[in-house]
This record gives sequence, C-alpha cells and structure tokens, in this order.
Amino acid sequence: MIFYCILFEIKIIKFVNCTLKIQQNLKMEPQIPYIPINKVRIVTAASLFDGHDAAINIMRRIIQSTGVEVIHLGHDRSVEEVVNTAIQEDANAIAMTSYQGGHNEYFKYMYDLLKEKGAGHIKIFGGGGGVILPTEIAELEAYGITKIYSPDDGRALGLQGMINDLVKRSDYAVGDIITDEVAELENKNPRALARIISSAENFPEIAKPILDKIREKNKDSKTPVLGITGTGGAGKSSLVDEIVRRFLIDFPEKTIGLISVDPSKRKTGGALLGDRIRMNAINNSRVFMRSLATRQSNLALSKYVADAIEVVKAANYDIIILETSGIGQSDTEIMDHSDVSLYVMTPEFGAATQLEKIDMLDFADLVALNKFDKRGALDAIRDVKKQYQRNHNLWDENPDTMPVFGTIASQFNDPGMNTLYKSIMDKIVEKTNSDLKSTFEITREMSEKIFVIPPHRTRYLSEIAENNRKYDETALTQVEVAQKLYGIFKTVQSVNGNLPELDKAGIVETSLKITDDNKDFVSLLTKEFDRVKMNLDPYNWEIILTWDEKVNKYKNPIYSFKVRDKEIKIATHTESLSHSQIPKVALPKYQAWGDILKWNLQENVPGEFPFASGLYPFKREGEDPSRMFAGEGGPERTNKRFHYVSAGLPAKRLSTAFDSVTLYGNDPHIRPDIYGKIGNAGVSICCLDDAKKLYSGFDLSHPATSVSMTINGPAPMLLGFFMNAAIDQNCEKYIIENSLQDEVEAKIAEIYKKKGVERPSYQGDLPEGNNGLGLMLLGVTGDQVLPLDVYTDIKIKTLAQVRGTVQADILKEDQAQNTCIFSTEFALRLMGDVQEYFIKENVRNFYSVSISGYHIAEAGANPITQLAFTLANGFTYVEYYLSRGMNINDFGPNLSFFFSNGIDPEYAVIGRVARKIWAKALKNKYGANERAQMLKYHIQTSGRSLHAQEIDFNDIRTTLQALYAIYDNCNSLHTNAYDEAITTPTEESVRRAMAIQLIINKELGLAKNENPIQGSFIIEELTDLVEAAVLQEFDRITERGGVLGAMETMYQRSKIQEESLYYETLKHTGEFPIIGVNTFLSSKGSPTVVPAEVIRATEEEKAYQIEMLNHLHEAGKNQVAEHLNTLQEAAIKNENIFAHLMEATKDCSLGQITAALFEVGGQYRRNM
Repeated sequence: MIFYCILFEIKIIKFVNCTLKIQQNLKMEPQIPYIPINKVRIVTAASLFDGHDAAINIMRRIIQSTGVEVIHLGHDRSVEEVVNTAIQEDANAIAMTSYQGGHNEYFKYMYDLLKEKGAGHIKIFGGGGGVILPTEIAELEAYGITKIYSPDDGRALGLQGMINDLVKRSDYAVGDIITDEVAELENKNPRALARIISSAENFPEIAKPILDKIREKNKDSKTPVLGITGTGGAGKSSLVDEIVRRFLIDFPEKTIGLISVDPSKRKTGGALLGDRIRMNAINNSRVFMRSLATRQSNLALSKYVADAIEVVKAANYDIIILETSGIGQSDTEIMDHSDVSLYVMTPEFGAATQLEKIDMLDFADLVALNKFDKRGALDAIRDVKKQYQRNHNLWDENPDTMPVFGTIASQFNDPGMNTLYKSIMDKIVEKTNSDLKSTFEITREMSEKIFVIPPHRTRYLSEIAENNRKYDETALTQVEVAQKLYGIFKTVQSVNGNLPELDKAGIVETSLKITDDNKDFVSLLTKEFDRVKMNLDPYNWEIILTWDEKVNKYKNPIYSFKVRDKEIKIATHTESLSHSQIPKVALPKYQAWGDILKWNLQENVPGEFPFASGLYPFKREGEDPSRMFAGEGGPERTNKRFHYVSAGLPAKRLSTAFDSVTLYGNDPHIRPDIYGKIGNAGVSICCLDDAKKLYSGFDLSHPATSVSMTINGPAPMLLGFFMNAAIDQNCEKYIIENSLQDEVEAKIAEIYKKKGVERPSYQGDLPEGNNGLGLMLLGVTGDQVLPLDVYTDIKIKTLAQVRGTVQADILKEDQAQNTCIFSTEFALRLMGDVQEYFIKENVRNFYSVSISGYHIAEAGANPITQLAFTLANGFTYVEYYLSRGMNINDFGPNLSFFFSNGIDPEYAVIGRVARKIWAKALKNKYGANERAQMLKYHIQTSGRSLHAQEIDFNDIRTTLQALYAIYDNCNSLHTNAYDEAITTPTEESVRRAMAIQLIINKELGLAKNENPIQGSFIIEELTDLVEAAVLQEFDRITERGGVLGAMETMYQRSKIQEESLYYETLKHTGEFPIIGVNTFLSSKGSPTVVPAEVIRATEEEKAYQIEMLNHLHEAGKNQVAEHLNTLQEAAIKNENIFAHLMEATKDCSLGQITAALFEVGGQYRRNM
C-alpha cells in the first residue's frame, strides 16, 4: 500500500513536471559547543520596543554554556543603552534580536555610535527571523555588521551551530594593549576605565605598571565604598537599583560607580552577569557600571575587585558600590574592600538559630531584610534585630533601634527602601567624613506590600480546580442514578405493556395498566423508582422530563430566544444544493436517561450551561466571526486598509495592530532607533487626532462595528484616545443634525488662530467607503465647540454604545513575549481603574481586557500550557477585581479571552474546554449570573506555525487552524496572512487570509451546522484530557503562591521557554516534520522566500507623524502640564486614574502620559 502511494506520488510529480526533491526528514547530529581561547564577553538584548525576550533568553543560555561571560539586558533596549553597556563592560561583541521592524536603522545606528565612541572593534551580531530580508542582510553586513543570522542559517546550523559561529568570530583578546587610557581616566571616559579593568583581569602583567601608578595616585582618595553582599536571590540587584535611583535624585551633581560580581560556572567557564537587567536607573551619564565574573569557584568576589575599585577611584567617582555574587550565605570577604557594608537577606532563613551561623551579621553596618512581603517577615525582623544586638554586644540599646530594615525593593517607592537609603548615606558620612550629606526625606511608615491578591486568597486556583472536579463527580453520580431510573422505567414499561407517563413527582400512577397479575410487581418497581429518584437532583429530573421538548425545538423550522430582552427568531435549518435540510444544531439520538443527563451536564446545546458547544443558541446572522486586521504606516494608510478589507461586509470588526513605538507607550522621534520603527509592523498612533483618522468613516457607536486593539502596556491611553474619538464622532453627528457646521468651523478657526500652529488634517484622499465621519473635529474635542450639557449627554450615550476590546492583559506579557512598560502592580491597578470606570459609566459592550494566550503560545508554550496559564490569569483578574470591591456580575461580562490556534490535536478543543472550566467556576464558585459565566474568546491562527520557507504552504496550515476554530464555535477569528513571517501583510495576502474564513463560513457545507464536533468520540476524549490537565496545572501554580507568586519565581516563563526549546529541537532534528521546512523540500532546498511586495512605512509618513506631534506639543503646552500633574496626583492619592486619562488624552501625546506615569507608578523591572 505504502509502495503504491509512493509510486502514485512520483507519477503526480512527473505529471506536473515538477522538480521537487522529496526529502526525508533532515536528521541533524548533536553539536559540540566551541571552546573559546580567550575570555569572551558578549552583551545580549532585544532591540528597542521589542518583546520576544524568550528568544534572546534561549540564545543567551546557549552562549553562556559555550563558555562566554554574558551581560544580558533583556527586552526593549535602545541603541545607546546597548552601546554604553558594551563599552563599560568592554565586551567582544553584541548579539541582538530585532523582530519589530526598524532593524536597518537600529543596526546601522549601533555601528555608527560604537565607532563614534571609539569602540568600533566591538562586533555586532543580529537576527530577527524572516523579518530581516536577504537583501537587507547583505546591506547591513556590507555596512559593517558582522553577521545577521537568517532562518536558513538556523535551519542549516541549528541553535548551537549558530552560537558556535558567533563565539568563534568574537574570540579575540581584550586588554593585551594599553595606550592612552590612563590619561583619559580623569575625564571619566568609560572606554578607558573598562579597558584598564579588562587588562587587569586578562593580562595582569601588562596592567601592573599602570595599576601601580593608579594606586599611588589614589593614596589620598576619600571616595567611600559601599559593599553589598547577601544570599542568592535576596534581590540585591533590585535593591542596588533603588539605591542608585534615590542617590541620583538626592545628589543631582554627584557621580556613582558600580562594580558587580557574579559567579563563573566551573564546568563551562561561562557566566551570567545578570545584575544590569534588573536595573533601570543606571542608564545615566553619571553612572559607570562594570560586571565581573569570579572566574574561580566558591568565591563571592573576583580577585580583580581591588584593581577595579582602584580604577574607578582614580576616575574620581563620588561613591562606589560593590555588589558581590550571592553564594550560600555569603562570606565576609567584602569587608576587605568596603568602608560601609550592607548585608541583604530575606525572611526565609529558616529557624532563628540559623542566624548564629551568618558571619556577616557580626560585621555588617546595616542589614536589609528584603522581600518583606513574605510570610513571617515581622517575626524574621525581630529575630535578626536580636541577633544583631547579641553579635554587637549592644545590650543597653533597644532592639528596635538596630540597623535592620524591612524592604520591598521590587515595589515602587517603597517606604522601607527610603529609610534604608537614608541610613546608608548617614552611615557613610559618619564612617568616612565624606560630603555626601543626604537631604532625602523619609516617612515613618514601614514597608507594606500592596497586595494584588489578598494573602488569604492565594489558593484560588486550587479552589476552582476542586470546585470543577466536584461538579464532575456529582454529575457522574447523578448520571448513574438516572441510568438506574431508566432501567426501572423500561422494566415498568415492559411489565405494564405501555409507555407510562412522567411528571415532576415521577411515574404517573394513573397512566399504568395495573392488573391482578402485575400489580405487586409494578408496585414494587414504582416504589423502587421513587426511592432511587430521591437521589436525583430535581433540576436533573427536569432535564430528563423536558428532553423531548428540547429536541423538538431544534426540529421546528423557527427557534426563538431572548438576548438582553430582545426576542430573536432564527431558522433552525439551511437547505443544501441537493435540497437536504441541514440542521444548524444537531442533537444526540440518546434514549437512556443517564446518557441524556450526562450530555446535558457536560456538553449541552449551544447557549446553555456549561456552554461546551458555544455561548448563544445560534450564531448571529449577518455577522461571521471574521475580523478585519490592519496596522501599517500612518493612521491614514491603515484606515484605507480597514475600508478595503471590510468593503461589502455587513459587520465591521476591526482588529488594530500598533507599531512598537506605540506599543511601548512612546512618541515618534527623529532618533534612528525610534524613527526606523515608526509605522512598521503596525500603525503609528500617538494622540487623539491619530485615532480619529484611523477609525474615520466607521461609525464607532453602530452595533455592527466592533474595534479590537492589541496594545498591552499603554492600553489605558489608547482606550482614552478611542473613547474620545467615538464621543467626538457623535458630537459631529449632532452638529450636522442641528446644522451647526459653520458656527463650529468658526470656533475651530478661532482656536487655531490663538494656538498659532497648523491644524492636523487627513493626509491624502479619503478611501472608498470613508464618508469622513470623525474628521470634522480634528485638532479639537466636542467640549470645546458644544455646550457642556450637550457634550456630557453625548458622552454618556456613546460610552454605553461602543463595542470592542482592548488587549491590556499585562500578566501574559510578564510571562511571555514581554511588552511590559510599567511595574506589574501599577499596570494591574490601571486595568482595575478601567474596569471600575466601565462599571460606573455603564460601558457594557466593550471588554476592559482581552486575556491572552496567543502571546504565551507565540513565545513557545504548548496548547495545554497556553490554556492553563491564560485561564489562570483570567481568574487572577477576577480575584483582583473582587478584592477591589467590584461585583462579579458587573465586571464578568467585560472580560474576554484571546487564544492562538496551532495544529496540535489539543487545539481542536481549546475553546470548548475554556468555556466549560470558566462556566463551572463562575457559576458554582463565584455565584455569577449567566452573562458572566459565558467565556467570549477570539482566535488568531498561530504565528509560530508561519514559516519563512515555502510561505505559500502557510495558508494551508492557517486554513486547518481556522477550521478548528470555526468548528469549535469561536466568537471571533483572525486568520494570519501567509507572508507575516517576513512582512506586514500586503493587500493581496490579507485578502487570501480573509478568504480562508469566508470560504469556510460561506461555502463549506458542514460549517452550516454550528456544533459539528459534538458527539465525536475523539473530541470528547480530548476535552476530558485537556480539562483535567488544565486543572492539574492550576494546582501546580497554587503550590507556587498563585499566578503572581509563580511569576516571582518565573515558573511560567521557564516552562514556556522549555517547551519552546523542545519544539525547536524536534524541528531541527527532523523528529517533528514540517513540510517545506525540514522535509519535502523543493529542488532549491526551500530557501526563505522574498515576497513580491514588502510593506514598510514611507519616509513621508514618518516625517508627518513627527511634524504633527510637534504641532500638538506646541499647541497644547499650557494644558499638558496641568493634565499630567492631575494624573500624577490621582495616582498618588489612589483615585481612579482612567477617569483623569479620559481628559488627559484630549491634549497630551502618548509619550508624555507614559513618562508622567513612570514617575508615580514605576518602570517595569526586567527579568531573565
């Protein structure tokens, strides 16, 4: 049979005269890591406004295990940050990932900046999947970039092979020649400092004469050294960052030098120099930082620390902080190098007797008990203070006065951290007579964790798992009872000779044909029936009684049901070309009551609990789940694309992709690493006028319009832009209805005359289908041209009408692709503020958050992990909103979900399992109403399964994934374009992507049925399997302290990266066949395809965005400061920030708001 198939395939190939090479899976030999000759140091990072830190983290690990000292910076790093790091760390090379466009400008700017700063010897390596085109790779390498790795390189070399190549090219000596560096020390030239330290580390004999000279010069140096040591994982890096941040504010003129030591790996010689990634404050011209590897085992310090301190002293820095590697409980070696010492520990040291073993408690001047939010912190600080008192013989003093401080360095503006900082500075002045007299103001309060989830609720996920398992167990016992009853009933029927009638009480006795022969037996049976029936829930008996009626409802030609008090009538069948009547919902033909009951309790018809097969009895007519996706260039170009893809379709469901400048809350700018990204891989939106142009010509208040925005961190700001654009559209309608155009135009002219700048306008002609709605009030808002009462009335009505969703889920970003900008606590608070505002203002049809698994899957998670993590995140929002006093029935309907669909078998049931788990938990655990029990979800076909090779095949994968989604009754669907692994989708590729789902919905006969996968044995098996696996994952997350506790230990991130690496390994070895990528290659070897059209933002679009922004800043300079001040005040006073954002977004740009909120909410602190 197999042979016949092969012959047949060969005949087909000959027939079409193809020169395809049918190739076996590419089997790759495991690669051996290259061993560097010199000590190689490499800086790794993801480029500015770029997430995907999972990819660079995997690379970073392999580079490190190849014997390299890696300085890892994580995601969203500007060229300047990376270049400064590479110079200060005296790195051999920089290895970058850049997925979000703008790579040409980014890499060229990096090369130029290195040259300009005298570090042109540092090599630059990069990669970005298929996004960096072969022509661009050639151009960048010709410009001076050492190597850009393409997907074809990855396929040929494998991960280790690419890293071997990179390390080999970077393997050269550093510090073997020293020329004029000493003269440059006085000027604090970081290149000079770095080179002398490298020379001392790598070539001590060459550095000796220079170091002797430096030591002589430093004889009278008064520079104080603060030594910080502590246990591994105590949070030293975050704590140092917080000290530096406060120091820079406290002393606006002073400079600071940091020397940070991390352990080398004995096995490979590699090291992870991981302190920089945690620090946000060091990207400052007044800070110099150098990371050292110990280069020996079991020691907390490098033997070159003394030399490094001397070099930094010689450069006349005002203070030096030395941070040791956290090994065990840390030794006291740091005392030899520091004037003042700080020991950092956590409350989790075990029994109080353990403290007697810690040497540093004898010597430290100050002790920080960091992570003070951990359980038992108050007992721990008491024990440490007593131990400190004993060790220092301070018997006469009150233990409370001991210099032991509870801190939560990870929490923005922590009061304990403020107290610690002030005490450090006071101790430095006391011990060294330095002039660093701090004026930092501190408050008396203690460190107190601002809990997102109250501590007594951390078991919430296991409670949900227990609740759902209990439902399933109860269902099973009820099914057994029903099956028994059916057996008795059929026996009664057999003995009785006719079908007995049933009512709420059981068998209707009057319907029985009782004779002398059968009366005893029938009586015995009916009594037994009544006895068994006592174990059946009356609700379940009702299900059995009304089953035939339910079946008939779907057999009748018309089915009517109510949605929000509106009766909807729908035809139950469609007619095929063969004139067959195809039922929209097919019901099982079960007879036995146990089977009927089980199906109703665990499956049920669409629109009924537990919603396994869908949320509504029937799909909406005239509104397919298709979403029209766009995002490129300026708002005008994306507006044109929206009108193009939605032309002729009754519902306008617009999905918006933003460029990464917007995604990271920034404004367009002329700086090359920002400029290159404007309008690439998404649309550039930085103010209200951009939003008005973007959605112009679409009535945002119309029930058939729905707008989805994928934005994450800056979601509240973009939401403010959107809401104001919708309000002003309705103001425009009011102006036209009341013939106020001339009057309003005169008012606008007057406003702009006073402002003295050009009014923003729509660039170019309006596209077909755009009637101009939304453009009348460009440059102004409705409240400037209409009476306040009229405007307020319009605003209230608009907020109640708008439909859509905002992709604001910050938890999945922290776990996966990482486009976080604010500290996690502050980001969650902003989301809670949005939801509170929605409840107060009656925003019922707009989802305040789309809880996303798509980005978890994109980062490499398998389908079960994607589903488990996403639902866990969803329940975290439920618990958080409940803890803020919101009602489940008020916010439940404002939550939506967003999953990725791959081709794994589990994806066939991802939606139905999600609906079941959510419904059971919301109904039985949280007591929510039916509307809140319904889990609405959007599916986007997998981006990870789009390959840069044989891109035409991607459409086949996308079609299969779309089929999964439609068969599983998703609420909305976005099909990826086949060329997205390489470019922003073109008009042609977007039409093909849209056609996939249109053909399924309009042409595929089976899709006319709305529950086609119900009743399939494999679907039932997969549903049970995936549901059980998800609940099991809930228990694992609970063991780690719930979602937020697990995030602290980076459980989710590690799991996602392991699964990603597993997939990549199988792909590379060929064990997991991917057609056109590692098997069934073309005669040319299926190289990366360059599409016929590549979408990039034009120079004109970028320039206009910057020009328009400058006008906005000029025009609104008076109001902006006031708005931002009000925002910051609201944040400090714990008011609802979003209510103020609604006003601020009228005049301020995105970047202005982000910068203002950073000051009060804190920036995101990156993780490994």
